[in-house]
Amino acid sequence: HDLSDDADYAQQIISPMDSFRRGRLVVYSKENVAIHPTQYASERISGRLRLIKQGSSLFMTWIPYKGNMPDAGLLQKDRNLYTIREVPLTNVRSIRRHTPTLGWQYIIVVLSSGLAYPPLYFYNGGLREFLATLKQHVSLVRSAADANVFLVNDLQDPLQKSLSSLELPRAVSVTNWAFSVPRQGRDSESDNVEASGGIPNTFEQSGRNRQRIHDPARDLSIHVLEKFSLVTKFARETTSHLFRESDSIYSKQENPLVTSAPEYGQLDTKKVADEVPVVLDHLEFDKLPLVWGKPRQPALSLQEWEKFMDSEGRINDSKSLRRHVFYGGVDHSLRKEVWKFLLGCYPYDSTYAERKYQDDVRKSEYESIKCQWQSIYPEQAKRFTKFRERKGLIEKDVVRTDRSISFYDGDENANVTLLRDILLTYSFYNFDLGYCQGMSDLLSPILFVMGDESESFWCFVSLMERLGPNFNRDQSGMHSQLFALTKLVELLDSTLHNYLKQADCLNYFFCFRWLLIQFKREFEYDRILYLWEVFWTHYLSEHFHLYVCVAILKRYAKKIVNEKMDFDTLLKFINELSGHINLDEALRDAEALCVCAGENGEACIPPGTPPSLPI
Repeated sequence: HDLSDDADYAQQIISPMDSFRRGRLVVYSKENVAIHPTQYASERISGRLRLIKQGSSLFMTWIPYKGNMPDAGLLQKDRNLYTIREVPLTNVRSIRRHTPTLGWQYIIVVLSSGLAYPPLYFYNGGLREFLATLKQHVSLVRSAADANVFLVNDLQDPLQKSLSSLELPRAVSVTNWAFSVPRQGRDSESDNVEASGGIPNTFEQSGRNRQRIHDPARDLSIHVLEKFSLVTKFARETTSHLFRESDSIYSKQENPLVTSAPEYGQLDTKKVADEVPVVLDHLEFDKLPLVWGKPRQPALSLQEWEKFMDSEGRINDSKSLRRHVFYGGVDHSLRKEVWKFLLGCYPYDSTYAERKYQDDVRKSEYESIKCQWQSIYPEQAKRFTKFRERKGLIEKDVVRTDRSISFYDGDENANVTLLRDILLTYSFYNFDLGYCQGMSDLLSPILFVMGDESESFWCFVSLMERLGPNFNRDQSGMHSQLFALTKLVELLDSTLHNYLKQADCLNYFFCFRWLLIQFKREFEYDRILYLWEVFWTHYLSEHFHLYVCVAILKRYAKKIVNEKMDFDTLLKFINELSGHINLDEALRDAEALCVCAGENGEACIPPGTPPSLPI
């Protein structure tokens, strides 16, 4: 399955350009190759894409234009975030070609680590020549599973590899990588990723990318986050893994760090010195009395909950309800009912009778969807690759999800089986998205609260309507959130922003885990339930989770700057905050930042950034 199988590529031979510079030969150059930072085509960033040969090595570059170009309205400092410096093709894992019926062709370049650059749009054509040139200089073969995916320097299709290879104890440095946001890794083989020494020193990586919000190809990928477990490998002991229970903050006996789990006020002297209370610019102090020091309130009680309803069960004042939950959370005994409103499963103006009818209908619908995969016979499954792969991934993940919680503890636990069944059913309900690592972490608390298979499924469906873009093949949801986080830190803490800029850390990849699974690994289980219901209120902002990120970073900004943390050190430090963050103080600080940022803060967040489900 190589390029010669495609008539479009057969006999495509181009002559190398006679441009030599310091022993380097430009073998391919294309103008007007663009990146889309936002959903608006007018805001695209155009540049020049090149393939450069030096000795036996081939490098790829993309440099944005300067000067009076059509897209010159963007600030130059923003445009430079996307620059792709010389990246060796030996570090490229695969290239996915998109050829939509309408619109421009584009490619997504995935690195061996599983991280990827934002899509590169060929506005003036030239995609065939690009791939044909690559084929002349590197091994380029078409994936057996997807004809639009071309594997670089690897004859084995990564889609057919076992996910278990991700668990090999191996540390990978990302200090010199030329990308900013982790995305789909089509391979599941971390063993192919060498340390950063594999990148020539003559080509210092300083690339930054940001992702446009839209992608015309939203096809499924069951391997979007196979490489997500590498996040933990970058920063922790090489035997730690993000999706293993030994990495969970809930397993206190196995994690001495959490045994004491000190809050901010209980940290030792050195750690106290590392923290600085969140302080805003002097021009914003007039807003501080609105929020500063406002304590968390008691959780919503049964008596208070009943007051929000009329005689037929309608919520009279949904905004006041969401405000109460935002400041105090929900009593655990009420979460099963209240969460359905917060997630949008129940309309606020629905009656008891309407909700009962909806539950009955949805229970029947769930059973029908579930039967789709339950009715697949073994012989049929042998010819259903997607089903086998998804089922294998799900079964592998659920046995490692929150097993230190009594609800999921023990061998042959029925709740673990329910977790598997719901995820398999969802993979058929949303076949385009399917299943990706991280989804089991999002479903686990929902099943814990609901205790019912059908109700858990529909709540999970509602949650994924908000967070689904996090798991898109092109990771557009993660790109937009990380980009927004960059802008919010620039707005709310220019000193920290400037340091991260000079330290080559503006990609904010160290916050990837926070955003992907909504801080699931950063707090104890009961605190996660509280945090999530605060997020789901959308009371101050539907992107309040981004302000929580900024609040935590500001808490430790002094330590980050004074210790001159590089990317690896910062990633390790952020991951080791797990279990040590005072949630109430983080929420208080985030509230202050959100109010003070106001419309300027909202302007930092691109349209469509998850979560974006209307209230």
